[in-house]
Amino acid sequence: MWKKSELREAPAPLEGPVVGTVIGGTIIWFVLFLGQLPFYGWYADHGHAWWVWSCLAGGGLGLVGIWYVRKRDAAIKRAAAAAADAES
Repeated sequence: MWKKSELREAPAPLEGPVVGTVIGGTIIWFVLFLGQLPFYGWYADHGHAWWVWSCLAGGGLGLVGIWYVRKRDAAIKRAAAAAADAES
């Protein structure tokens, strides 16, 4: 499939405002859900009701994501503080 000469080292992960990004994405999913909800009958008649429920699922998974990235961010800050205390 891949030749060894074609393999490259993975780039470093991007760091940024992860919590804010996940919160923003979750809000977008819920807004899409609420925006489609008044048209649920049309979606159901045309066989696209799953679009509405996909948006709700995206919002629900976003809530799990918010919990996860907040815990991750707190753990990274605790580790940095512990490393700073160990150096001094």
